Amino acid sequence: MYASRNIDLCTKDCLCLFVCPTGATDTETGQIDKNLCLDGCRLCVDACPSHAIYLVMSNYADPKHKDETLAGALMGLLESKADQEAVARSAAAENPGAQKLARALQKSMRILAEDCAREGGFMLPQSAASQALLAELAQTEDQQIQELAVKLLEK
Repeated sequence: MYASRNIDLCTKDCLCLFVCPTGATDTETGQIDKNLCLDGCRLCVDACPSHAIYLVMSNYADPKHKDETLAGALMGLLESKADQEAVARSAAAENPGAQKLARALQKSMRILAEDCAREGGFMLPQSAASQALLAELAQTEDQQIQELAVKLLEK
C-alpha cells in the first residue's frame, strides 16, 4: 500500500512533511511519490488533520467469476432500478411538492443500479461481460454509439 492525497481536501497544514520518514510528500505539487512511500507506513495518513491522505492498494485481487444465473438476476434488478429511477425523475418534474423525496429516490435507485452493474461484472472495463457488451454495441446502427464502443474496445 502507498499513500495518496485528495488535493481538494488538503488544507496545507503540512504535518505530513514532518512525519514522513522518506520525504515522499510534496506540498508544492500536492503529490506523494509512490516510489519513496514505505509500504503500509501510514504516518502521514494518521497525521493529516484534514483527512486528505489515504492508503491505496498496490495490487487488487482479480474479481471472482459470477455464476451466469446470478449475473442475469443482477442485470434484471439493474433494469428494474433504472425503470424506478426514471419514474422518480418524472415524479420530481411533475410534482414540485415531492421534489426532494423524488430526487432522493432517484439517487438511491441510481446507486442500487450501479451496484448491480458492478456486481454483475459490467463496471470493470476489462471484464468479459463489458467486452462482450462493447462488441455488441460496436455492431449497432447508431453511428455515435458504434464509434464510442470501438474506441473503448481499442483502449
